[in-house]
Amino acid sequence: MTNVTPDVDPEPNPHATEEQVKAALEDTKLAQVLYHDWEAETYDEKWSISFDERCIDYARGRFDAVATSEDLPYGRAMELGCGTGFFLLNLMQSGVAEKGSVTDLSPGMVKVALRNAENLGLDVDGRVADAEKIPYDDNTFDLVVGHAVLHHIPDVEQALREVLRVLKPGGRFIFAGEPSTIGDFYARWMSRATWWATTNITKFGPLQGWRRPQEELDESSRAAALEAVVDIHTFDPDELAGIATSAGAHKVETATEELAAAMLGWPVRTFEAAVPADKLGWGWAGFAFGGWKRMTWLDENVLRKIVPPKFFYNVVVSGYKPE
Repeated sequence: MTNVTPDVDPEPNPHATEEQVKAALEDTKLAQVLYHDWEAETYDEKWSISFDERCIDYARGRFDAVATSEDLPYGRAMELGCGTGFFLLNLMQSGVAEKGSVTDLSPGMVKVALRNAENLGLDVDGRVADAEKIPYDDNTFDLVVGHAVLHHIPDVEQALREVLRVLKPGGRFIFAGEPSTIGDFYARWMSRATWWATTNITKFGPLQGWRRPQEELDESSRAAALEAVVDIHTFDPDELAGIATSAGAHKVETATEELAAAMLGWPVRTFEAAVPADKLGWGWAGFAFGGWKRMTWLDENVLRKIVPPKFFYNVVVSGYKPE
């Protein structure tokens, strides 16, 4: 089956009206578009995304968690739910693929991802796409990747069927950064506690200089309300493997990562979002990144040996299209 799509993608809508936001609370796909169009131009800054050695190594580490023996590079790869292109563009820079395609339900995200690809000199095209109906022909790609995307999709199994459809026979998919059920529970709890503490403590005395303007805090709260709508799923690793198998994938495997690193990372990112950016300098950046690296070492060398996989925050799933 080949999907037929319009020749012209919709334009980004970064300034949703109050009526649109209210409607989005009842329509998860509209919420996906509004939330991610809203965030597109500032998303890289918010999540400390870059396209240098730091994030190239991070993206490649997620890929290598399940693909250490691959014969690289792949010819053509697609990123599903690309956001600003973090995963695919950094993988391409590391030598994983020669040519790329970025897709996202958000026109704003596709626009930024293509701009990032152009700035990096990478051979990448892009389309606005519903993951449950991908606008590319059968047997198009050698590799499909995604990072923190499956938990946004209403029908994950249907999306994986579409992924398998657009893959060439023998092609592979790798989806990383999916929240585990247990990991999502403790991450959200720590984030909410950090937001509450920071926004309340900075109301008083000399700490008021660390408080963001109220209108910015209100906007962040509205974005958080939409975020609660767009984050649909969490995954037990074995259950996610079962969904991929039901979709028709072969040789499915999963891996998990980040326990101590997540317990540091989520409060750090929430604190960064709650205070003015000019209050945090290179010293803070060094602390945050250095702390994350130390906690990652602890995860990989100690906790992985004694803690069951389902307690780690991120799930990686991989599988192949049958030959």
